[in-house]
Amino acid sequence: MRQVREQLFALVKQAVANAMKSGNLPELSELPNFMVEPPPQEEFGDFATNIAMVLARPMKRNPMEIANAIVQHLPPNDLVRKVEVAPPGFINFLLTDDWLHEAVREAIEKDEKFGHWDIGEGKKVQVEFVSANPTGPLQIGNARGGALGDAIANLLAAIGYKVEREYYINDVTMSTQVQNFGESLEARYLQLLGYDVPFPEEGYKGEYVIELAREIVNEYGDAFVNLPPEERRRKFFDLAREKIVAQHKSVLERFGIVYDNWVSEQWLYDSGRVTQTIELLKQKGLTYEGEGALWMRTTDFGDQKDEVLVRRTGAPTYFASDIAYHIYKHERGYAFVVDVWGADHYGHVPRMHAALKALGIERKDEEWLKIVIYQLVRLVKGGETVRLSKRAGEIVSLDDLLDWIGKDAARFFLLMRSADTHLDIDLDLAVKQSQENPVYYVQYAHARCCSIFREAEKRNHPALGEYRDADLNLLSDEMERRLMKAIARFPEIVREAAEKFSPHLLTQFTLQVADRFHDFYERCRVLGDDVKLSAARLALVKATQVTIRNALTLIGVSAPELM
Repeated sequence: MRQVREQLFALVKQAVANAMKSGNLPELSELPNFMVEPPPQEEFGDFATNIAMVLARPMKRNPMEIANAIVQHLPPNDLVRKVEVAPPGFINFLLTDDWLHEAVREAIEKDEKFGHWDIGEGKKVQVEFVSANPTGPLQIGNARGGALGDAIANLLAAIGYKVEREYYINDVTMSTQVQNFGESLEARYLQLLGYDVPFPEEGYKGEYVIELAREIVNEYGDAFVNLPPEERRRKFFDLAREKIVAQHKSVLERFGIVYDNWVSEQWLYDSGRVTQTIELLKQKGLTYEGEGALWMRTTDFGDQKDEVLVRRTGAPTYFASDIAYHIYKHERGYAFVVDVWGADHYGHVPRMHAALKALGIERKDEEWLKIVIYQLVRLVKGGETVRLSKRAGEIVSLDDLLDWIGKDAARFFLLMRSADTHLDIDLDLAVKQSQENPVYYVQYAHARCCSIFREAEKRNHPALGEYRDADLNLLSDEMERRLMKAIARFPEIVREAAEKFSPHLLTQFTLQVADRFHDFYERCRVLGDDVKLSAARLALVKATQVTIRNALTLIGVSAPELM
């Protein structure tokens, strides 16, 4: 499709040049930017351009008049079958089918590599996502970040980057959350051993804390009871981190996510990186003291207000350690990095870009750190919001979600909408084994493609040996052409989804392909008496199967061959 679009661009530019040369259009030294895209409705053709409307102001002409002049001066070509002008000045193109046939053949020949690009040229990039505090089970919000980050990593790899996945453990022991959790675990441990100790007022009250404490009792018995209080507290900080991080790794693997790197915030402190970063900022004259705290002049680099680096207590802020962490990322030589954050981190975006600009890592016009913000998720069952978890008290955990609907449905539903929109997941719909369920609908289309080939093999149909070299000109039905057009769009969809960090484009695309395939299947008999036609339709089925499988793989959903 990219090559076809480029050909159309060239044809349109030549037509404008011809019209200006003939005097039908006013002379311009340079053409403004214009678009050549598939129109929103298929009845308008295969592609449309807005060039006439873009030229209306500089040429001081009516867009319809400009469009007609351009059409009259299109050079002869073998690509355009029909061209029409539509109000308020669109030029619509219906093309010959060669580009569709080429897409079908490309899908069959490239197989697992269909839709892939080499834009990244093997450059190393990193995607960091989930990165939750080790204070409890991963929640439904973390699930959205996980599906989003992993799919973005898959997409960047598909367009030619060498991708590393990273998890940043927010485990610094001075943080209030980590301290509260360690104290909560210690209290539950002692209570399980029969000691009458109060539970911390701000402690974590979920059932999972008791389960973890019970696990420690079973593993260590009363070995920690007689330790000095401070030593015992530190021990439970360490145990809490160790147990929760192990749980996070386990459930994420269950979710289909495996990380290349796990980086600890506490390590940034222990290695001296946080202190070194603060000293570096001081040396560069980027800090000042005020109200007993140390501040960074982030307003000099685009932030709305200066930010605190070191509190009046002497403790560095999360902002300080985050700068240290991103300096560490930059030292590892990534072409760029992607951070996937929840909506509660929205205010952190400008200050991080300001810090990186201050350090010369970013320029004003080029962001090395790409930040994707995702909105909240709501689970709905029986028309009511699901509020409580069977394991975690007041949260809905990723484990719960996977128990309820499984990995495929979870990932598909979590990626059905743009990250910047709120998302509802209907749990009743997600478990339905019917075509009402969108993930089932898409997977069933893939399985149906596979079943057609199994049937061809079972019947030893002669078309099976001919489909790779089939005459695709025989695919003249409207449903066949609509399906071929969807297949032809796939590489462009992959590229757009990768470059915009928008995996939902792929999820929506799979629904469109499945919809068109089911329509084709109902109307066009694949394995008939006409061997040549059957071979052409088998080729189309194979290309569809490859397209759906590759798209599902990129979003981390399986493509079953039997359902």
